[in-house]
Amino acid sequence: MIMKKVRYIAAFLGVIYFLIWNGSAIAGIPEYSCYRTVEETYASAEAIVSQYPCLAAWIDIGDSWDKTDPGGAAGYDLMVLKLTNVKISGPKPKLFILSSIHARDYAPAEICTRLAEHLVANYGLDPDITWILDYQEIHLLLQGNPDARKYAEIGHSWVKNTNQNYCAPTSFDRGANLDHNFSFHWGCCGGSSGSQCDTEYRGPNPTSEPEVQALQGYLMSIYESRRPADLSIPAPNDTPGLLIDLHSVSEQILWPWSFTSAEAPNSEALQTLGRRLAYFNGYHPQQAINNDPADGTAIDYAYGEIGVPAYALYLGTDYFQDCTTFKNIIFPDILSTLIYTARVLRTPYLTPSGPEVIDVALDDDDVVRGSVVRLSATIDDTRQGDSGGLDPIQNIHSAEYFIDIPPWESDPATIGTVMEASDLVFDQTIEEVEATLDTASMTVGKHILFLRGKDTSGSYGPISAIFINIRKLITKPIAITAPINLLLLFQDE
Repeated sequence: MIMKKVRYIAAFLGVIYFLIWNGSAIAGIPEYSCYRTVEETYASAEAIVSQYPCLAAWIDIGDSWDKTDPGGAAGYDLMVLKLTNVKISGPKPKLFILSSIHARDYAPAEICTRLAEHLVANYGLDPDITWILDYQEIHLLLQGNPDARKYAEIGHSWVKNTNQNYCAPTSFDRGANLDHNFSFHWGCCGGSSGSQCDTEYRGPNPTSEPEVQALQGYLMSIYESRRPADLSIPAPNDTPGLLIDLHSVSEQILWPWSFTSAEAPNSEALQTLGRRLAYFNGYHPQQAINNDPADGTAIDYAYGEIGVPAYALYLGTDYFQDCTTFKNIIFPDILSTLIYTARVLRTPYLTPSGPEVIDVALDDDDVVRGSVVRLSATIDDTRQGDSGGLDPIQNIHSAEYFIDIPPWESDPATIGTVMEASDLVFDQTIEEVEATLDTASMTVGKHILFLRGKDTSGSYGPISAIFINIRKLITKPIAITAPINLLLLFQDE
């Protein structure tokens, strides 16, 4: 299994690189060395762009409050790290991840940065990450509140931005809570505060803060709004794209609405995806207002104005989460969660209803052209969090695979190659499937196989992929002594 060995070696070298990098080049936040400072975060993003120019871009979307204040501190540019393979043209569905809009939330900014490093380092090695970056765009606002983050880095439990016009110029209670400053239903419903020194202060006007102005402008620039004006009408089921807002503390997955107990018109689909995400981390999925009423939030804005599904993920158990818990539990769980969001990004209101494809395998992934190999996988409709209720679970109906061209790029008149149930009957919620892959018609080189399953409700789940390398049959003449003469024969190497 040559390709598998290459992937294992690459992954091992990546770990060694990370350990050396994390131990020497990055000092981190004092007493919390696993979390990069704002400057270290920006330097890491710039290094990604430098090393992977065809996969990454570093985009200035606006300024922090300090940078807009002529008499204040230096401040920061608000920077988005955009990841996609620029050699493959779009349009592509977009995942936007906002992190640490509340400055004291240590984990989110670091998770976003490590997610970016994981994606680019595994492009070409991990088949799912490869197709995600080929056919999607990932937009990461690594530091959503950089001015205030500098105060949090020295131990202040800072939530708001640093706007000196509110409360008192030097007060540690100054500023506006950026996650109450978005224009959608700003200050409408008792879910924020009008008192300047309050942690939940929403600002004097919607989008009064430069950070939120930059965010809303950027979101409107990358997404096509598909939100009907009548909020009782759902966004179309085929709406692409997702927004994830990462916070710290309480281990919850929240979706709109935050400002009212009325269910969002896409509530069933929002709930389904929320429960799928909860499978990877054990968090509690629920409508946001059931956690705490809030208005002017990022997730309500993204869903209410644009129509994309939007979720707030509240990570871990502490704002200043200890590094052992962060590295061993929070990051691995949330990495899997975010990879799943990227896999359903094309139709997030539909795809999570379908079963997952897991444990994809080939008997051999590096074969001579003309070989016949066995492709196998598990199709599973049961993977959802068990806290907060369960969606209906269906039996598996079928499975199929595509070679090199994913289903959404394929000719509508064609279908994938059918895979069979290993026990010959599709009658369970979890099915082992297999197919015989004849490589005779495949060209020499590296190929990707896309697999998907469908349940008895008719829902297709997310794609999973695997690489296979096809080698040429290499022949050479060899000399064999025969009783009568010397024969030239050909032997396969």
